[in-house]
Amino acid sequence: MTNISKLEPRRAFLRRIRDPETGEVIDNGLCLWFPGPHSFTGEDSVEFHVHGGTAILTRLMQALSRLQVHPALPGEFTRRAFYNNKLDLTEVEGLADLIEAETECQRKQALLQADGVLRKLYDGWRRILSESVASIEAYIDFGEEDNIESDVVQRAHDALVQLMRALEGHLTDGRRGEILRNGIRTVIVGEPNVGKSSLLNHLVQRNAAIVTPVAGTTRDVIELSANISGYPVLIADTAGITDNTEDIVEVEGIRRARSHAENADFVIVVMDAFKCAASGMTCEDYAREYLSSLGIHELLARMGKERFIVIMNKRDLLRAEDKRRLDVVEAVLVSCKTEDGFQDLLQSLTDRFSNICGEPSAESPTISQARHRDHLTRCLRHLRNYFELCANEQHDVAIAAEEIHKAMRELGRITGHVSTNEILDIIFKTFCIGK
Repeated sequence: MTNISKLEPRRAFLRRIRDPETGEVIDNGLCLWFPGPHSFTGEDSVEFHVHGGTAILTRLMQALSRLQVHPALPGEFTRRAFYNNKLDLTEVEGLADLIEAETECQRKQALLQADGVLRKLYDGWRRILSESVASIEAYIDFGEEDNIESDVVQRAHDALVQLMRALEGHLTDGRRGEILRNGIRTVIVGEPNVGKSSLLNHLVQRNAAIVTPVAGTTRDVIELSANISGYPVLIADTAGITDNTEDIVEVEGIRRARSHAENADFVIVVMDAFKCAASGMTCEDYAREYLSSLGIHELLARMGKERFIVIMNKRDLLRAEDKRRLDVVEAVLVSCKTEDGFQDLLQSLTDRFSNICGEPSAESPTISQARHRDHLTRCLRHLRNYFELCANEQHDVAIAAEEIHKAMRELGRITGHVSTNEILDIIFKTFCIGK
């Protein structure tokens, strides 16, 4: 090996890399020396950048093994950085998400978390809890002495009330960060042969679903991923919903279609524009009757307008006067055959996805992990328990203060101030080998 003691830290040097036992040159490569604690892991580290041939890498690994080193386990470098206080658990999870990010919006959110925006927020909240419980316990121990101000408990209560409001606002975020991290679960529903599979193929930019003029071609749920304007979308094409069937396979497909819609983050309803124009009904009445026939009218009402979109397909079959009449309704008029209207559709989807996922920012960090939400919910519950205990005139202040300690522990479990090996194993096993 090259003599790393002669290398200037954090500068690349071209050197002959030798076998420490035989002195034979393995390769000419770049060597970088990172003395701790100013390294990713906080430990002394060296990097060898060599040519990527199989023989070179095999010989290099053989030489390294004679120096009593071992190949890194999944997440080992990041685990060492955590143990050496270079990263907290939120930054570790952000780094893992950054590695796995597939869209621009996912990258932005993961980078912010890896840079510590959640750590700073949660550490600040933990500091408020720590200062508040310290003031309360000081009053318990020395309340009758002159050196403790009489309003110390009230000031602590005011700070805790503000923290509770901040926690409540943080938790009532519509799961924006989690949806962005995991993908927007989107379901396409509609009657048979309205163009659902054609729409799916256009959105994922490939012929993923079989398209035929025969109604009922799609029998089961087909799920695919897409990147729409930087937002990750998990799209499910479903069987056409109809009451005019006794086919047990089709009936099961319809049941699954409605079940997927119930659990979706976003619903795309596809209608036949030609049928609407030929029905003799107003567009609003036709749409209302159509949604009712699909059995999802109440579901869409609960979801709200930002969580679904109505698309009228087969625009190419309409006369000019029909197009003018249909353009006034709250639906996007498209043709999956000619792609006419797809720019308007993509803009409408982008606007809704932006509302669902929000815009990642350092000023307003969002919860990206179900684990975080669970601990934050528990933290808020302990604070509410504290105030409930304090409302009882016979309460013991020391017992009530224990609820603040429990709230602190829940925040600590998010960042890793309080952790278990089980939590660490779950987090680090998702990393690629070495990182």
